Amino acid sequence: MNQKQRSSRRKLIIIVIPVLLIIVSFYGLTYGSVPISLRDIWAVFTNGGQPIHEKIIMNLRLPRVLIGILTGACLAVSGALLQGVMRNPLADPGIIGVSAGGGLAAVITMIVLPQFSYLLPPLAFVGSFATALLIYGLAWDKGSSPLKIILAGVAINALLGAVMNGIMVFYSDRVQAVLPWLAGGLSGRSWHHLGFMAPYAIIGLLLSLLTIKSANLLLLGDDSAKLLGMKIEMHRVLLILLAAFLSGIAVSVAGLIGFVGLVVPHAIRLLTGEDYRYLLPLSMLGGAVLVVLSDTIARSWFDPLELPVGILLACLGAPFFLYLLKKRRIV
Repeated sequence: MNQKQRSSRRKLIIIVIPVLLIIVSFYGLTYGSVPISLRDIWAVFTNGGQPIHEKIIMNLRLPRVLIGILTGACLAVSGALLQGVMRNPLADPGIIGVSAGGGLAAVITMIVLPQFSYLLPPLAFVGSFATALLIYGLAWDKGSSPLKIILAGVAINALLGAVMNGIMVFYSDRVQAVLPWLAGGLSGRSWHHLGFMAPYAIIGLLLSLLTIKSANLLLLGDDSAKLLGMKIEMHRVLLILLAAFLSGIAVSVAGLIGFVGLVVPHAIRLLTGEDYRYLLPLSMLGGAVLVVLSDTIARSWFDPLELPVGILLACLGAPFFLYLLKKRRIV
């Protein structure tokens, strides 16, 4: 693909993805156990709607859609940053264990120390960040090895999963409240949860836009980046810190939703190229589209049951991961 074709495709994607986000957001507001037309939604927002529609939209669906947008954006940007830092198209906060680190911290907080639940986002961040550093350290051998990252991530995932299961065995009387969270989902999320995560998510996403130059320099390779005056390891740690922060934010509210950070950045990269000036903001929007659409499908297509969105995304993301593993050279 020549530069002119790529530029045209980028312009098209820049238009299409925001439009898709608007469409899926309205889809999330209209569809459910009680279908609501666009006219009725407009009436709700102009103070002329029916009370039952107003309660459904304002108390249930709107906060859920907004949380889905922030969750998808955080996970997709986290994956994009990790893929750049580790130069590995299979890097994802869920696959390599970063989300599991935040998940363990969240499980400890919710089950063992519920009195500190107001500290859930920073504690989930600490868990995600510690796990990311551990995996990166285990995979380091005069440079990061993609194969070692995957193997270390699988091992750490298994270990943290075992610890979480052990905690749930010891505190079996408190497990029921955390099981939906472990499956990953937005059921029952409200304005309280949105207010809980929004400040952290907005700060993290804005900070991610400041890392575009660093991420692009890392794409050049260590030697070229050093020649341009970049402090490689310092920037790597900062990017890992930010990726873990974003993953921890999403985990703290939405639970263990996987594969968003793998599928979305990879798809955007195929469409627009490696340049983080396009990759990062478009991944942000693409992640929001994927989570909101998947959550709406999960809660409306299986009525009267509501499938956790984490299960649906795993069913979609696992085959995609296996495809990449088969087609891409990762070592």
